[in-house]
Amino acid sequence: MPPLAPMLAKSTPELPDAEPGRYWFEPKWDGFRCLVFRDGDEVVLGSRNDKPLTRYFPELLDPLRASLPDRCVVDGEIVVAGPEGLDFDALQQRIHPAESRINRLAVETPAQFVAFDLVALDDDALLDRPLAERRRLLEESIADPAPSIHVTPGTFDLATATDWFSRFEGAGLDGVMAKEADGTYQPNKRTQLKVKHLRTADCVVAGFREHKNGDGPGSLMLGLYDDAGNLHHLGVASSFSVARRAELREELAPHVADDLSDHPWGQWADAMAQATSEGRLPGGQSRWNAKKDLSFTPLRPDLVAEVAYERVDNGRFRHSARFQRWRTDRSPESCTFEQLEVVPPTELAEALGGLPSPDAKA
Repeated sequence: MPPLAPMLAKSTPELPDAEPGRYWFEPKWDGFRCLVFRDGDEVVLGSRNDKPLTRYFPELLDPLRASLPDRCVVDGEIVVAGPEGLDFDALQQRIHPAESRINRLAVETPAQFVAFDLVALDDDALLDRPLAERRRLLEESIADPAPSIHVTPGTFDLATATDWFSRFEGAGLDGVMAKEADGTYQPNKRTQLKVKHLRTADCVVAGFREHKNGDGPGSLMLGLYDDAGNLHHLGVASSFSVARRAELREELAPHVADDLSDHPWGQWADAMAQATSEGRLPGGQSRWNAKKDLSFTPLRPDLVAEVAYERVDNGRFRHSARFQRWRTDRSPESCTFEQLEVVPPTELAEALGGLPSPDAKA
């Protein structure tokens, strides 16, 4: 029964090239991590942080009942597929307090569930069983799933996994997972490996948010110019050490803007402008935490930073970027969307194609 913390992964720069059969590779799905608990008609969807997801995805409950064993715990990912692959923005919109909106979006942007591990079956907890056995049982247990329920493909072949890493990004996937075939399921432990895409871009730093400890900037507000000269907010750079936050405070102090009304993002304070703007502005209310303070200290848009990022979705960094260095040799006006790499689309159906289980090493 819930709660149960899912097993986690740590980042590695490249796929492990170990002896054949040691690592089982799977595509890394870009959605909401979800543990499905089923006991007869009762189905509970639990998030990575033990928060219930059940009410937000009512369209998954009947397909899960039709596809999963009568009593089980399955680890996987909730995703939403769009015209060009996985659509994380549409998935985020599904988290809403209004039941009427939830029911409408369940029809307009229906979710799917991708299973990749079996944690319990009937009366048996499978935590101490090797992944190879858990995967075999998962495939046997979900042999004829409903159209919105899938078992993730996997392979022992490093060349295939490397091809997935390049090709499946166009379907909206995050990268590739590497899991030891004889590994047990260890809740809340980073015993798996994940390899994600990494690129760099030069961005205008036009503001910062104070760290929650109040000891310096916690995140830098990043922007890029469009062809009309508008500065769009596309994400933040964060994860600074205590010492680096102190340095940033001194580095940014001379660039603090005195008048927000003259700032390219000054409209953020006007809720109506935020709602009707065709561009992207910082400062809107957080969908995840209505009490979260998203106000920021404006900086004159004359600083340029090189940042590392993984991917861009709908004109925004999918995850927080990582600050690399200041680019004093670049003019802010030269920081445009043209430098962002566009990944060619890939059919999502291809990424969901089935392959042998890790039990079939031969």
